[in-house]
Amino acid sequence: MKVMIIGGGAREHTLAWKIAQSPKVKRIYVAPGNAGTGLAAHNLSLRPTDIEALGKAAQEKSIDLAVVGPEVPLALGIVDHFNDLGIPIFGPTKAATQIESSKVFAKGLMQKYGIPCPKGVAFSSYSEAQKYLQKQQPPIVIKADGLAAGKGVTVANTMEEAEKALANSMKKKIFGPAGNKVLIEEHLVGKEVSLLAFTDGKTVIPMIPACDYKRVFDNDQGSNTGGMGSYSPPSFFNATLTQKVTQSVLTPAINALTKEGMPYKGVLYAGLIISDGEPKVLEFNARFGDPETQVTLPRLKTDLIDILLAVINDNLDHIDINWSSDACVGVVMASAGYPGSYKTGFFIKGLDKLDEDILVFHAGTKSDESGNIYTNGGRVLTVAATGKNMAEARNKAYRNLPHIYFEGCHYRQDIAAREIT
Repeated sequence: MKVMIIGGGAREHTLAWKIAQSPKVKRIYVAPGNAGTGLAAHNLSLRPTDIEALGKAAQEKSIDLAVVGPEVPLALGIVDHFNDLGIPIFGPTKAATQIESSKVFAKGLMQKYGIPCPKGVAFSSYSEAQKYLQKQQPPIVIKADGLAAGKGVTVANTMEEAEKALANSMKKKIFGPAGNKVLIEEHLVGKEVSLLAFTDGKTVIPMIPACDYKRVFDNDQGSNTGGMGSYSPPSFFNATLTQKVTQSVLTPAINALTKEGMPYKGVLYAGLIISDGEPKVLEFNARFGDPETQVTLPRLKTDLIDILLAVINDNLDHIDINWSSDACVGVVMASAGYPGSYKTGFFIKGLDKLDEDILVFHAGTKSDESGNIYTNGGRVLTVAATGKNMAEARNKAYRNLPHIYFEGCHYRQDIAAREIT
């Protein structure tokens, strides 16, 4: 098979690494990819948002399967376009992707079909949102409606923070059209966890749970990012909870989308909070998570190609999906200034000094003709390690991180720390 992966981050590098393990695969292309995917696959200089060019390239290269990493191409309708071209593609249609691309749509769907979630009200008028906000008590959550690269959610601990977040979204338009509407939600206290599932629109098979860290600094300080690290499995989320979330969240959401005339195929990601022992949905995503993919796919024992094809061909009920009992910890190394402004082009040292079983998934990297690797983004690398237990996996990851260096690099020191204290 010839496979095309769309995207250029650590998630896509992880997908390429895993797909390359399948004996069914002859060649992998990644568009646009990064320095890491360039070592495992063939990079194509195409933007993930250039749907027409991606379709043309897939036809020219006789692609047998396309896999979409990021949310933006999904929201632009890449699956619909590839379906029109007759090219098998893994991911939901533009209509079904609204479960991620519009938080207002997702909230309405959950409220209509009784899927447990925080109370929330949607606004398209700044003045109406302001009036409502004045009647609330902080902490309170302000969410931009559309896609904002993981940075459109503010947990405001004061009314001043809440008003600033509302103004940033609706008046200053710092998220562009994504902030034309907002959700104002109650703030729930509890443990957060991500549970993703494969689905062909009928069968729903949950993956293993993972926890990610969205704040840039230790102890959940600083700005929200696209994710600074993750680990799997969390000890507090057992098989009973997985079953409960599948029955009360994942399956009802898939059934609801079918009833609304937008059947969903691909990966459905539920970002959950366990509040008073009950799971509630903080957000849905319409694709593999980043950084969760970097700690879940290393634990997958089943051939990923078999799963992806089963989803596309509507026979997921014929597949057994098996996972390793190992723990996995992934730590993101980021550029100075991220998630704000940052510089790129710094040489990355020490990638050849790591233990053999350490996994390094590239995100914001590029290479020169000599094979030297440089920074090319905010999140630069995810350093991941597996182990018999969480302590072993965590120790291996953190033992190797100091070997890697680029100017201004920083990473959280507390990924998975709560699991071993």
